[in-house]
Amino acid sequence: MKEKVILAYSGGLDTTAMIPWLKENFDYDVICCCVNCGQGNELDGLDERAKLSGAAKLYIEDVTDEFCDDVIVPCVQAGAVYEHKYLLGTSMARPVIAKRLVEIARKEGATTICHGATGKGNDQIRFELAIKALAPDLKVIAPWRMTDVWTMQSREDEIEFCKKHGIDLPFDMSHSYSRDRNLWHISHEGLELEDPSNAPNYDHMLVLGVTPEKAPDEGEYVTMTFEEGVPKTINGKEMKVSDIIRELNALGGKHGIGIVDIVENRVVGMKSRGVYETPGGTILMEAHDQLEELCLDRETMETKKKLGSQLAQVVYEGKWFTPLSEALQAFVKSTQRYVTGEVKFKLYKGNIIKAGTTSPYSLYNESLASFTTGDLYDHNDASGFITLFGLPLKVRAMKLMEVEKNKK
Repeated sequence: MKEKVILAYSGGLDTTAMIPWLKENFDYDVICCCVNCGQGNELDGLDERAKLSGAAKLYIEDVTDEFCDDVIVPCVQAGAVYEHKYLLGTSMARPVIAKRLVEIARKEGATTICHGATGKGNDQIRFELAIKALAPDLKVIAPWRMTDVWTMQSREDEIEFCKKHGIDLPFDMSHSYSRDRNLWHISHEGLELEDPSNAPNYDHMLVLGVTPEKAPDEGEYVTMTFEEGVPKTINGKEMKVSDIIRELNALGGKHGIGIVDIVENRVVGMKSRGVYETPGGTILMEAHDQLEELCLDRETMETKKKLGSQLAQVVYEGKWFTPLSEALQAFVKSTQRYVTGEVKFKLYKGNIIKAGTTSPYSLYNESLASFTTGDLYDHNDASGFITLFGLPLKVRAMKLMEVEKNKK
């Protein structure tokens, strides 16, 4: 019997060309696996396309809820943002996809997994680190790195290769943005974005929403509730996390929320520019942050900011299935015990404007915070506190004065 390879299949030109290429160069039975993280209509017609291209079988695996509950929620709770801007849309999906590829490989008795990530990007690292962590015995084929065997260099080459193998599908010959989409976001790279001096052509680019300039002139109020850091309702309606993100995507897209233009540092050492649309994710992160402001003490918040940034790097670098990732998530989860309450805000032309936050665990004390003297705070106590808090500064200044005096 032939060995089996699991191909991470998107239905696009690259991975479609890889089906006959794998059969021709390695004599594999090719089993395609499309892992659905909320790509929407990108999955239409995949079954027919895979079979026409010579695949022995196609799996379409819906992991949207797993993606939301097991990866997105912990990252939202952590405030995991890479380089202050990127909400990790592509990065977060990769461990879930890799995990399902491994599960299908085990089910089918496959020896190899093939992915279509290029040798310049981050995804090759994310997929392969996850596979190493979950199934170190499986082989990995990355065609774009095998330049002696994968000789195609353009879409035209790939279309011609497919036609020679009896695959005549209506692939678009025109060059467009390189995009990655899931429930959390859509990314755009290429075309005018390759030159950082160019402004993005938003009219041609945006998929999930509009620019703030084209958003409605009237704002919209939204109320959300959280329980232990997990979003539960929007405007009084209880929903699972994936449906909350869908609803927030519609609201955020309508009001021009969550469009980010960033030049980021890839793991492989180069800078790349992309535009990310994350309308629902931006709202969800902000709403969670607003609630945490009430519920977390100062030192926990400061530590969580540092570790949240570290988790963002862990996710970006494809190290989700590592002891460090588990430890960081455990810390974050422990901070969410009392992050419960209601957040109200207004969406208006790209902005998320606070409109009131409440929590039964709020650490905000009106008596303490007001300018009048309350029972819990005596203004005179501040004098002793400042004396002790500033003692190191005073001692240092006195020593410097003594040194200068001795010099004279």
